[in-house]
Amino acid sequence: MGQKVHPKGLRLGIIYNWNSRWFFSNKRQYREALIADIQIRKKLMTKFSFAGITQVDIERAIKKLTVIIYSAKPGMIIGRGGKGLEELKNYLLVEMKISPKKNKEMKIDLKIEPLKKPFLNAYYAAQTIAEKLIRRFPHRSVIHNTMNRVIEAGGKGVKIQLGGRIAGAEISRREKYFQGTIPTSTIREDVDFAIYPALTRSGYIGVKVWICK
Repeated sequence: MGQKVHPKGLRLGIIYNWNSRWFFSNKRQYREALIADIQIRKKLMTKFSFAGITQVDIERAIKKLTVIIYSAKPGMIIGRGGKGLEELKNYLLVEMKISPKKNKEMKIDLKIEPLKKPFLNAYYAAQTIAEKLIRRFPHRSVIHNTMNRVIEAGGKGVKIQLGGRIAGAEISRREKYFQGTIPTSTIREDVDFAIYPALTRSGYIGVKVWICK
């Protein structure tokens, strides 16, 4: 079961909440809002990757859009005197293609939530490993260092899997590393999961991280 089911999808609605929280009975509105959410999330994650963004939640009301950004370095997004937030609001208006007339009616509310323990977040841990692999750090020392930091942060267990031409090998392979306990099939256990690709000189290396909080 742990091999086939997405750990977050299995717990959705039980432990985890949806990343997009809204409802439209109109099919066209629903479709447009869903595509817009995917694009906003993707562009924000790329634009502010330096700030350690791990999650973007979007809530919609009739004339209000709330964007909640979870970041390891929130100060880098907010900027001096909140200047970054204003730029981010304008960026969202441009990306959503909202006309000046609709702009006055539509209210965008931004919330930046800091991560108190970044290494208990699977996405942050996977991103950290991927960035070091791109910079050609030895993969085993990177993984063991990350696992130790997860356990120090208070994690019950961590599992990391690499797949691809690890360390520039001729043939691609998969490597798994464990520390602590990861009960993937236990629904009441808070297991965080993330996938992050690392584009190295010899090709992509996929990084998968499971963290039992």
